[in-house]
Amino acid sequence: MKLSMKHFNRDQVLVILFALIVLLSVTTITYAFFTVNVSNDDAQTAEITAGTMALSFSDNDNGINEVLNFGDSVTKKFIIENTGTLDAYAEISWLDIINTYLEESLTYTLEYSESTSGPYSKIVNNKNVPTSDIKTTEVLATGISVPAGKKYYYNLIITINNLPDVDQTPDINASFNTRFTLNESDSLSNQTLAALNLTSKKGVPDFNTVATTDETADGLYAMEDDYGTSYYFRGAVENNYVYFAGYYWRIIRINGDGSLRIIYDGTVAHANGESNTDRRIGTSAYNLTNDDNAYVGYMYGTPSSSSYEATHANTNNSTIKTYIDNWYKTNIVYKGYGEAVSDEIFCNDREVSTSDSIYTGNGTGTTKTSYKAQERLFTNKSPQLTCTQKNDAFTVDDEEKGNGDLTYPVGLITADEIALAGGKYNTSNSSYYLYKGIVYWSLSPSYFSSYANVFSVRNVGELSYNSISNTYGAAPVINLSADYCQTLTGTGTMVDPYTVE
Repeated sequence: MKLSMKHFNRDQVLVILFALIVLLSVTTITYAFFTVNVSNDDAQTAEITAGTMALSFSDNDNGINEVLNFGDSVTKKFIIENTGTLDAYAEISWLDIINTYLEESLTYTLEYSESTSGPYSKIVNNKNVPTSDIKTTEVLATGISVPAGKKYYYNLIITINNLPDVDQTPDINASFNTRFTLNESDSLSNQTLAALNLTSKKGVPDFNTVATTDETADGLYAMEDDYGTSYYFRGAVENNYVYFAGYYWRIIRINGDGSLRIIYDGTVAHANGESNTDRRIGTSAYNLTNDDNAYVGYMYGTPSSSSYEATHANTNNSTIKTYIDNWYKTNIVYKGYGEAVSDEIFCNDREVSTSDSIYTGNGTGTTKTSYKAQERLFTNKSPQLTCTQKNDAFTVDDEEKGNGDLTYPVGLITADEIALAGGKYNTSNSSYYLYKGIVYWSLSPSYFSSYANVFSVRNVGELSYNSISNTYGAAPVINLSADYCQTLTGTGTMVDPYTVE
């Protein structure tokens, strides 16, 4: 039965709201400070071999006192500070939680910032609050990095959802009460890293060199993305294989929200260095027409316009987007695998370069224009995983961080991700995991001169660019949701890939 407020009279609605106020107010009293496993003090110091870890935990607000209706949210604020000399990793759990609301009625998001004013990055995004009618302890978030000397501000946002096609009458008399416990975490990463049993190398590799089988270059490294700290694979790694929906994929990175970004790699598992056309779904032009700046877009606006906004409006599908959407619809949606795929940003960065001295156009019509990825990767050697313009941040439903213009949550790899993995301009590399022995498209515009160019991976493994009207390989990229990542089995090798249950 579909629930709407018309199912309850005015008095019943007030009962729901009053009950929630009381329960959240009581909860505020019970978790005025975190309970830490070392002792009951608000600030703790623990001696370890490499130095001193000193984490302090405290409330950052005066408690929760909100009137909530279906669809409303309430925010609990707190602070974690590391005053010691050693980086720490923490795990927050719901302690003695009782939640008798329906399974999806209460959801939570956890976000953090280095200042009270933000901006905030999500650690956990829209996850169900654990349900239990007896006191229990459940993990809220794990692998939370707290570097030495850092102070972070956290928002725990709890939402009571209006569930379509669900009778929420039992929520009238439901109860919710909890405290929190914070422990040191063994993981050097987020929940997905822990689930995959991976560790991350500190720092970043030298992007002016090509990744080889040298352990100092290959591995898992960290960089900020639009959701938090992302962990990306680089070089000739052999533990990033995934088997999903009847195909083999390679992990590009673990996104900051714990989802897993993967790129198509064939109907069978292929070793690093293997050249095979099976490592693509087929071939396509990026766009059939290449004579305007508009056509560098995964979606594009009005060719021949003098307006940047009109040129790069997300009005028309590119040729490659149509090709990939059709494959995804047939092979993921129609086969029942869509539930495992989450809505994450695909960055088609069309921001115009401000430092390229050759092409200084404004990104409209036939003006000779360099785009930001060209500046980052050819000039500054500084790849990034954040998307600077919301119009270029392609998503399906997420209109907070993204543009909401996609039909399906599928896209292509970015030039920045290729560079981070080991691709370098004008340099062959057949050892890193993104080498396929074929030319295939990225999502990143390079420049417009006589025609539009988009970045690609060449058949020798180098990062390069090509005219968009050429026909090259298509290797779709999707993101497995954080919840599904916690259920992965396997060790990530060719013979024992990570597999979604």
